[in-house]
Amino acid sequence: MSVTMTGTEVRLGPVDEIPYGEGRAYAVLGRQVAVFRQRTGAVHALSAICPHKGGPLADGQLDDVVVMCPLHANTFELATGCSPSGEKSLTVYPVRVTDDGTIVVTVPPGAETGAPGGPPSSLAESIPTGAPNPGPRETPLETEGAA
Repeated sequence: MSVTMTGTEVRLGPVDEIPYGEGRAYAVLGRQVAVFRQRTGAVHALSAICPHKGGPLADGQLDDVVVMCPLHANTFELATGCSPSGEKSLTVYPVRVTDDGTIVVTVPPGAETGAPGGPPSSLAESIPTGAPNPGPRETPLETEGAA
């Protein structure tokens, strides 16, 4: 983890852990963040929880433009977090893949705290998609099955 002028950079793990065309949820500094890997290889990071009914967006279907919530088919643009279906927009997090294939998400200043689920952790942890947040852990969790 490193702090920059634009926020706190958190290393999540290898991009290869996310199959093409799927997403994974991570706990990042007290926030749930969904990272999506498009079939083109591009990655996007958004809030992991649908504002409509709390659906797990990392389990949603995605195409080249949007991810669809698996609960009620609300859609959100991967690049902007905006909802063409009229829901509240999602937070978009800057994300990049390093030369060694590691996903790095930047949490803007002031956004590191205040999320439900306990105190922020200095470690990023993978949350099995489709499962409730088990709370802070010291080591990454195994992702169960394909999303």
